[in-house]
Amino acid sequence: RFVMKLVNVNNVEGLFEVLDKCQGDVYLVSKEGDRINLKSKLSQMLFTANLFTKATINELDLIVAEPEDMKRVVDFMMGSANI
Repeated sequence: RFVMKLVNVNNVEGLFEVLDKCQGDVYLVSKEGDRINLKSKLSQMLFTANLFTKATINELDLIVAEPEDMKRVVDFMMGSANI
């Protein structure tokens, strides 16, 4: 299990495309400790609906189960992902 703090995500759609390719579980963790399964299309839609008032994700904690999946997310955040 890997925990990563994502900051200033401007391309939310691209992030979801990367998460869809992940083999293991991927969760968003709220400040209250709630876990939202970001592999779920319903969760992605609800999360996106909350972003309509904002253009970016300022900060979030992401839990990724597999090391290869963490590499995908890191590559995306560093701008080198092939989506």
